[in-house]
Amino acid sequence: MKYSCSLVCVKKHKTALSCNGIRDKAAFVSINEFSELNLLSDYCFLEDVGRMADGAVRDISLHRPTTNKSINYLRNRARKHNIYLKTLPIGFTKRRENTTTFNKKEQRFYWHLKLIFPQSHAEYIVKRVSDDKILGEILKPYIDPEESDPVVRQKLKIYTMSPPSDIQILMKIENRQHNSVSYDELDTSKSLRDNLKDKVVIEYPTLLVVLKKFKNDMVALSQDANESTEDLDSDSSSLSSEEEGEIRDSS
Repeated sequence: MKYSCSLVCVKKHKTALSCNGIRDKAAFVSINEFSELNLLSDYCFLEDVGRMADGAVRDISLHRPTTNKSINYLRNRARKHNIYLKTLPIGFTKRRENTTTFNKKEQRFYWHLKLIFPQSHAEYIVKRVSDDKILGEILKPYIDPEESDPVVRQKLKIYTMSPPSDIQILMKIENRQHNSVSYDELDTSKSLRDNLKDKVVIEYPTLLVVLKKFKNDMVALSQDANESTEDLDSDSSSLSSEEEGEIRDSS
C-alpha cells in the first residue's frame, strides 16, 4: 500500500506504477507473507462471489420466457411509426438495460437513449426520452455552454467550446456486412421520431456526438439508410398473430 499526501502525489504514483487505485483481490500472496488480513480479504471475496451467484439465480429476467408479448407490442408500435425495432434474446446486456416504453394513450414512445461522446471518452444514458423531443433539445443538458450541468460541461469541454455547426450526431447503420461500418447523420432540428424513421434500431438508439474535424474514420452515408431496411419488409409480413395483438397500457 502506498500513502500519498496530495492529489498531485496520487497522480504521480498512478503514472509511475501503472496503478488504477483498485486493489487486486486475486493477486498472488506467498505463504510467507500471508497474514490474517489476507485471509479476511479472501473470505470476503468468496462471499461476494456467492452473493453474485445467488443473485443470478434469483434474477427473474433471466428466467422469463423467450416470447414476450410486451416486446412484440413495442416492435409492432415501432413498425407503425416506420421504425424497424430489433430486440435481442433475454439475457443480453442491451435487453436488460432497455427501459423503452410506448404510451398507448399518447401514442408516443419514451425511448431509452445512449449518448456517446468519443472525443471526451464519455457516454451517458438518458431514460424516458419522448419521441417528439427535438434532438438539439436532448443534447442541451450536455453540450450547451449555459444550460448544461457544470460537471458534465467540464467533462465535455471540447464540445461546449465548439460552435454548434461543428458538431454532428451520427447513428450506426445496422444490418450491414460486418466489415462495412457506416453512419447516418441525424438532423438536430428534427424530433427523435423523425430522425429514427426508416432506420433499424437494435433495442434502443445509440447516438454518437462527434466533432466534424475528428470524423475521418466515420463515414456518414445517409443515402444508404433505405438499404438497411429493405430486407426487413419481408419479415414484417410474416409476423404472428400474437405479435399483432395489443396490450393494455397501465397508464
